[in-house]
Amino acid sequence: MAKLTVNDLDMQGKRVFTRVDYNVPMAEQDGAMVINDDTRIRATLPTLKTMIDKGAKVILTAHLGRPKGERVPAMSLRPVADKLAELIGQPV
Repeated sequence: MAKLTVNDLDMQGKRVFTRVDYNVPMAEQDGAMVINDDTRIRATLPTLKTMIDKGAKVILTAHLGRPKGERVPAMSLRPVADKLAELIGQPV
């Protein structure tokens, strides 16, 4: 049996829950967290674009670091969401 890929699936109007590895290196710069290397984000772009082009409503889940159940502003995924929005040209 052949393995199915996103290219084989009908995604029109479907919600697609996708786990991504956006645990990217970041550092504080001028009081804000900035991404040092966006390679992991860029690696997901072909798959995300395929799903979007096929009409999927893409829902992403990710984590950054190990906050141990606490809210840690330095581990916010906001910079990642902003970078992804910039790369795909759509709000995230």
